[in-house]
Formats: sequence, C-alpha cells, structure tokens
Amino acid sequence: MGSKNKQKRFRENETFDNVFQPSRSQLVDEVYQHKGNWNKNVFKNNNPLVLELGCGKGEYSVALGKKYPNKNFIGIDIKGARFWRGAKTATEDKMPNVAFIRTQIELVESVFAENEVDEIWITFPDPQIKYKRTKHRMTNSAFLKRYKNILKPDGIMNLKTDSEFMHGYTLGLLHGEGHEVLHANNDVYRQEGSPEEVTDIQTHYESIYLEQNKPITYIRFKIN
Repeated sequence: MGSKNKQKRFRENETFDNVFQPSRSQLVDEVYQHKGNWNKNVFKNNNPLVLELGCGKGEYSVALGKKYPNKNFIGIDIKGARFWRGAKTATEDKMPNVAFIRTQIELVESVFAENEVDEIWITFPDPQIKYKRTKHRMTNSAFLKRYKNILKPDGIMNLKTDSEFMHGYTLGLLHGEGHEVLHANNDVYRQEGSPEEVTDIQTHYESIYLEQNKPITYIRFKIN
C-alpha cells in the first residue's frame, strides 16, 4: 500500500464515528473516557461486548456484527490503515454494533474496565516463533492476565490460527496453567465440532492459507 493511500485512509478514519484513536498518554496518564462505559457511551445498550484483538482488516468484527446484531463488537489494531476497510464497511452498512480502536494490545486494561468484556477473539496472530519475540506472543501468560482482568468471570476466549506452533504453544500453556479448554480442533474444516462462526467466517489471509492447504486450528477456552 502506497503512503498516499495510507494517508487517505488515516484521514477517512478520522471522519468515521465508529473509530476511536486515543493517544498513549490518554490511556496511560489519564483515565480514558470510555473505559468502563463502552456500552453506555458508544453502543447505547447493555448487550454483550466482544473484542477482536489484532483485527487486521476487521473482517471478523464485521462478520460477527452482522451475524449477532444483539452483541457489540470492537476490533483493535495498531494499524489504522488496515482496519479502515472494516470501519468503512460497518459505516456503509449502518452497523451500530461495530467499532474499532487504534491502539496496542498491551494497553487493553487502559481501554476497558474490569469485568467489562464478555468474549475475546484472536484471529491469525503473528506466532512470534523466535524466542526473543515470546513477550509479544498474544497468548503468553502476561497477555492472558491482561485479558482476565477485563473479561467477566465467565468470559470466553477464542484463538483461530493457521500456525501449528501457536496452536500447540497455547494448548500447552493452558493445560500447564490450569485454564479451562472448552474446545480444541487442529483442522476445523476437516474435523467437526467447532462453533459455526469459526467455519462460516473467513478472513482474507485465511482463504490464502486454505488455498495452500494449511489446516486452520481453533481453541475456545476460559482463563482461570
């Protein structure tokens, strides 16, 4: 994507009512205005709140928003030029239950209050295979603690990935730390049992992986 195109998307994001771009200092040095109040301030209802972390183009947030109009969805990514697509679609299709936040996943506890979130999706994250990158792996112990802090006590986590490494690493960690694995599937299109939103919704990258015959894996779990 050329820098002109990126700038155009950044400018357009600023015009969307469904895009929020707090500065780091707004999140870290102050209490962010929507923290604890997303449903009240933004969605104007008490419906369940679902996050898509590292949402990319926001395909899952938009598709889930269409499938479940009685739930609120927020896609989060640091790359605003990417989720521009999802924000534009949600705007054009008049979807009041879909929003996007441009921030780092490390800061989720500054964006959401304790017990504010019902469910979290992590779709096709970078597996960060190199040992030095472990701290950026989105299902490591430190990240799970962050998610637990914003999830309701019975909150659900979903991990969908094409990375066998990420799937195996996460399953091992969950079992090792005593978390509750509700469902695990190492090839969702060849093995039955996954929730329908796992197989009904496909991201752009997922369709590429499927063309390459890569198995898509899925884990549904609760953090104890």
